[in-house]
Amino acid sequence: MSTSRIALLGIIVEDTASAEAINQLLHDCGEYIVGRMGIPYRSRGVSIISVVLDAPQEVVSSLSGKLGMLSGVSVKAVYSRTA
Repeated sequence: MSTSRIALLGIIVEDTASAEAINQLLHDCGEYIVGRMGIPYRSRGVSIISVVLDAPQEVVSSLSGKLGMLSGVSVKAVYSRTA
């Protein structure tokens, strides 16, 4: 098993129809989630979600990739420098 790392996912949701799929993917990785914050930016018609994970890099990469494939969803991952 890989070493666990701290990571931050920045997610911008422009298509609210993807919300259920986003929540399901995050639920599936719930054991790794340290915290989550969602901000509805109504005047711009988007939502911003930040998710902090303590997980193997493969888990973070997989989650990021799955989220990024959803319609109207942009995601970036930032990793801690140390394991």
